[in-house]
Amino acid sequence: MMSARNRVDHPATLGLVLAGGLARRMGGGDKALIRVGGVPLLDRVVAVLRPACTALVINANGDPVRFGAALPVVPDSVPGFAGPLAGVLAGLDWAAANTPDIDWVASVPADCPFLPADLVVRLHAARAAADADLAVAASGGRSHPVIGLWPVRLRDGLRQALTSEGERKVGRFVARYRTVSVEWSAEPVDPFFNVNAPDDVAEAARVLACAPPASYQP
Repeated sequence: MMSARNRVDHPATLGLVLAGGLARRMGGGDKALIRVGGVPLLDRVVAVLRPACTALVINANGDPVRFGAALPVVPDSVPGFAGPLAGVLAGLDWAAANTPDIDWVASVPADCPFLPADLVVRLHAARAAADADLAVAASGGRSHPVIGLWPVRLRDGLRQALTSEGERKVGRFVARYRTVSVEWSAEPVDPFFNVNAPDDVAEAARVLACAPPASYQP
């Protein structure tokens, strides 16, 4: 397992890169391996998470070899591509089984090339200040609950929601708990811009060619 020593003042955290989507609008395949500015999206995301996280894992289904051997690859335990909540559950379960000293998981999708360098730090600070259960990112007045901070202790509740209730909406699930939303500016570039379609790849490359967002530190 590749890990990074926690170099900031917040609780030990597992960084979880969600790469289990079907990428239908991209024609299938792994969005995490798409290159933007010559660098795979996965590498860009990992570069942001690594300084703030004690350990990192990738959530993805299928053959893990395609991601290399640098990080553990954790598949969904819920069948049928149940969406990002299944990926979060996989990360929470992995943390409980492999890193019992880690109580928090920071989840991010693999297709966000401009994640802010202060993401994990600010999520922790806001959650602690509000004495909330969860913290989620927001920008431009819009919440991004897939980008969030999760306590490992919620894994049984999440499993129940997924398997017994058929819950698939991240926003609806986090609304069950005390959740604080942490806002980032969407100007000049939304830090949570995600690559969903071929045009988004071109747009991300254009942004990087002009000037990377100030908060992005690969």
